[in-house]
Amino acid sequence: MDILLIGGTRFVGHHLAETLLERGHAVTTFNRGRTPDELPANVERLHGDRTDPAALHRALGGKDFDAAVDTIAMRGTDTAAAVQVLDGRVGHYVHFSTGQVYLVRDGCPTPAREDDYAGPLVPAPPGGSWEEPEWRYGMDKRECEDRLEEAWASSGFPATRLRLPMIHGTRDPRGRVRGYVLRALDGGPLLVPVEPGPPIRHVHQADVVAAVARIVEEGLGIGAAFNLAPAGSWRFERFLDVVCEELDAEPEIVRMARTELERARLFPACSPLSSPWMSLLDGGRAHAELGLAPRELEDWLPGLIRRLREVEAPPPASYATQREDERELATSLA
Repeated sequence: MDILLIGGTRFVGHHLAETLLERGHAVTTFNRGRTPDELPANVERLHGDRTDPAALHRALGGKDFDAAVDTIAMRGTDTAAAVQVLDGRVGHYVHFSTGQVYLVRDGCPTPAREDDYAGPLVPAPPGGSWEEPEWRYGMDKRECEDRLEEAWASSGFPATRLRLPMIHGTRDPRGRVRGYVLRALDGGPLLVPVEPGPPIRHVHQADVVAAVARIVEEGLGIGAAFNLAPAGSWRFERFLDVVCEELDAEPEIVRMARTELERARLFPACSPLSSPWMSLLDGGRAHAELGLAPRELEDWLPGLIRRLREVEAPPPASYATQREDERELATSLA
């Protein structure tokens, strides 16, 4: 198969390209080309600004693909441009969506099912708050999905919308789990909200890659949306316990009201898995209809924590820029 990957190749895109190549597919990537990738020379690399429809047309116009995987469509205009240039030229289009599309739905049940998508939406949080970009992300991703649903209804554009929770792995550029690892290893403090966060029901990048490879190879889920999530979940406290156990660490853990951490401008970066903007998805439909069942957290998260101890990359930006402020706040409370 000739497969187009639209988006970055630093994290999930990198692993997906490697896997598709190993399975014998031809891979073409389209991104800005600003970050050197580590993919082999037989990958065709196309460059351009994804947010510029003209650049997308210049790079992709006239090319045909058996499948395309769009990992970075962030707005409805991005998706509309992809549909316009690929309609009739792609056999299957897989859109990376997010569980955040449920979090902006007023009164959405949890765990959220695909049928819970429709309904009234919540108003925007105050401008300038840390929550406003989270809300905007969910709203913009809904626009992407809505353009695909319209294209399916009007012309049969063959898209699968894959709604994903938080994705983890050693190459995560935001280093969300690694931030906890570094804070535990330096002795703490770990600043976490007193208020319980949502249950953790996340996925490993390897399970996302395996699911996407099957979707494109077998033509699964065309014309519909599917949640990808394991069946079980962890409380945040269990996650903290496992971090400490796997690292053999006893860091100081300081629990504070979330409003205090927000006021100090340390949250959610100090404890991203405590954020109320973490989706909780029901993956039952993908399991029953597509045979897609990601591994449970206990099958991969302890191992990831151990591996992150050995990662030599620079620390996440949130750790590098605010760690001293976290220590100062903890000291002021002592």
